[in-house]
Amino acid sequence: MKEIKSRFEIFRQKAHIIIYGTNTVAGRLFDLILLGLILLSVLLVMLETVEGFDIKFHKQLVMLEWIITVFFSIEYILRIICIDKPKRYIFSFYGIIDLLAILPMYLSYFFVGSNLLMIIRALRLLRLFKILNHPHFSGQSLQLKNSLIASRGKIVAFIYFILISCIIIGSLMYVVEGKEAGFTSIPISIYWCIVTLTTVGFGDITPITPLGQFIASIVMIMGYGIIAVPTGIVTAEITKNTLQKKSFKKHCYSCGSEDHLNNAKFCQNCGSNLDE
Repeated sequence: MKEIKSRFEIFRQKAHIIIYGTNTVAGRLFDLILLGLILLSVLLVMLETVEGFDIKFHKQLVMLEWIITVFFSIEYILRIICIDKPKRYIFSFYGIIDLLAILPMYLSYFFVGSNLLMIIRALRLLRLFKILNHPHFSGQSLQLKNSLIASRGKIVAFIYFILISCIIIGSLMYVVEGKEAGFTSIPISIYWCIVTLTTVGFGDITPITPLGQFIASIVMIMGYGIIAVPTGIVTAEITKNTLQKKSFKKHCYSCGSEDHLNNAKFCQNCGSNLDE
């Protein structure tokens, strides 16, 4: 029994290094193969919706989808086996996504068309961030994240103002243009306002009265400012964080740690030289 257990522990250790070891050659190779299969799986789902291609290669598509599903199933089981706390992975974001990636193919036996839900596998491409877990990349991602969090209050207030403006302008256009111009209801008029304000301009509804065209012109001009404001808010926070980082902190390019005083020489986390 002890021999079987030791072999199992060795297998768990090797599987853990390959599956979770993003800093190892085997781990990176495994992640690259995994991402390649995810891309192939998403491509197969898209090709299956092309009627002519599906009729000609339906059996081959199904066979490839099953091969990929089996691989993902084995990978999911190994991820659970080779860690000490399986529940932490099972109920994590990646664990739920991994499970959703393999369920649709099995459910296709019971529910017609459920295999199209395999497009969820595209969410597994988020694992790309783990492969690109370089200190420079991680530092930039953290800076962007902190800037978005710091500016969330201003952005929410701005979005609230835009929603109120769309309701007011949409209601006004409903009164000015009326059903004859396609503004059949206030919700439809609000939809027109949002489309115009975001400079999308589908053109399915257009004002025909001089007053309506004047209001539309104002909305179009407002649209340019609306695009610029959120970008300016986030950019200002990024600039602020960058200046603070240069003034008060040093970045470790070995482990990605940033909590260092400006006069620090070595990383408090890994001991690397901060000036290199």
